[in-house]
Amino acid sequence: MFQGLFNYDNPVWRFIGKLGDLVLLNLLWVICCIPVFTAGAATTAVYYVTLKLVRDDDGSTIKSFFHSFTQNFKQATAIWLMILVAGGLLGFDLWFLMSGVVTVSTVVKTVMSAVFGAMTLILLFVTTYIFPLQARFYNTVKRTLFNAFFMSVRHLLQTISMLIIDGLVVAGVYVALYMVPQVSMLLLLFGFPLIAFINSYFFTEIFKKYIPKEEDQEHSNGISPLLDENNQEIEDAIQSLKGK
Repeated sequence: MFQGLFNYDNPVWRFIGKLGDLVLLNLLWVICCIPVFTAGAATTAVYYVTLKLVRDDDGSTIKSFFHSFTQNFKQATAIWLMILVAGGLLGFDLWFLMSGVVTVSTVVKTVMSAVFGAMTLILLFVTTYIFPLQARFYNTVKRTLFNAFFMSVRHLLQTISMLIIDGLVVAGVYVALYMVPQVSMLLLLFGFPLIAFINSYFFTEIFKKYIPKEEDQEHSNGISPLLDENNQEIEDAIQSLKGK
């Protein structure tokens, strides 16, 4: 019994090891996010590691993190800056509308608020998927953006589930900060990688639908069609899986 208990392949020890990896990932993520413009590459690297953790792929956490960070730095940074600009513009437009700087009718304000709200939701959907996709698939920035939007809508139930769970985790940390500070500080040790790890269970199942089976590789050329196999535009949307 004791031999099995102290076996490092034991599920309990593997789980504890993953918690340790999340703490280490959080430290790496915070450090690499300090320049701000590198946050996209750091977030992609976190998902690269958490997706491997969910699949029980062995490997050094630090080595895997910086492998992804350097490999995806250019595209992930471009994507991150685009998201920042889009989010900034939406936030400014919403503030401008609500601040009363320009007087508009109640109907116009309601309609515009609904439009900005829908655009914000779309941006949130895309942001949820964009970095896991960048970590998992080879694609251009344009294709990655398209795939993030397409997948988030196609797998709407999973998307909403992830957003709800992520919101509950953040709310739980916030509430614990005032009610049980010790628990909150413990959760903060895991930080964003905890959310990425939870989301990675969803993404692993979602991405399986776009990864051709090994025996079909010759016929699919490494491409898994999303909607219609006769639609070349859609067929090209998801390209070859990174060799990980």
